[in-house]
Amino acid sequence: MGGYYYWMAVLVGVALLLLTDQCDASCKGTDGRAGEAGAPGRDGWLGVKGEKGEPAVMVDGPVDTSVLLRLKGDAGSRGTPGLMGPKGYRGGLGAAGVPGNPGHPGPAGKNIGQGPRSFQQGAQSAFSVIRTARDYPPYQVLTFQQTVVNTPSALPHFDPNTGYFTCSIPGVYYFTFHSVAKVSMCLRIASDALNEKLGFCDYNRNYDQVLSGGVVLKLTARQKVWLESFKDQQTDTDARDTREKQIIFNGFLLFTDPQ
Repeated sequence: MGGYYYWMAVLVGVALLLLTDQCDASCKGTDGRAGEAGAPGRDGWLGVKGEKGEPAVMVDGPVDTSVLLRLKGDAGSRGTPGLMGPKGYRGGLGAAGVPGNPGHPGPAGKNIGQGPRSFQQGAQSAFSVIRTARDYPPYQVLTFQQTVVNTPSALPHFDPNTGYFTCSIPGVYYFTFHSVAKVSMCLRIASDALNEKLGFCDYNRNYDQVLSGGVVLKLTARQKVWLESFKDQQTDTDARDTREKQIIFNGFLLFTDPQ
């Protein structure tokens, strides 16, 4: 009996297989519809930067500037200012400017009548003398060998042989001196009108140098003014110097001052 049921089962299975093959060949099902589009996906990652290209090669011949302008990139943003550099060298002195136009004449002066100083209007007193001796000036009043100006000429107020200026016209005077020498020298202007003498020194080292001094004095009649040499730090070698030297002494009346 068991063998009978076994073979029955085999026959039923074969029959089912034959029926299935016939359905696949003649029975076709309905096609399904396409599915709906899905939601857009997210953007992908940025790609890797490409490699730097080869530099452009300039061709021979004229270059079209308009092409270069089209190829020029956009201007970048302005950078931050750098640190201030060191101060440059001072430039040379520029050329002198053109002289300006002369100014307009001033107003005419007014006549204020005869004042108290009119008694010596036009008074003159001036001198300029030079010491040309090569010996070192002795420490005393200086005398002078050459006269440039000595006014009034009829009766001059300065005596070059004694070295004294004697005031004949009371007033305010200006006195000045200049010396040129290659040796140390000290000079001063002295006067009866001065409480202290005005000394000036130049300690020279074998080259020409100018020693100068000056003073404005108010003098009365018969007061004297003179120029003298004095010793300060000069050596005995300085006092024996015989090289060329000159001393100029000047004085003149600025304005009168009657007593």
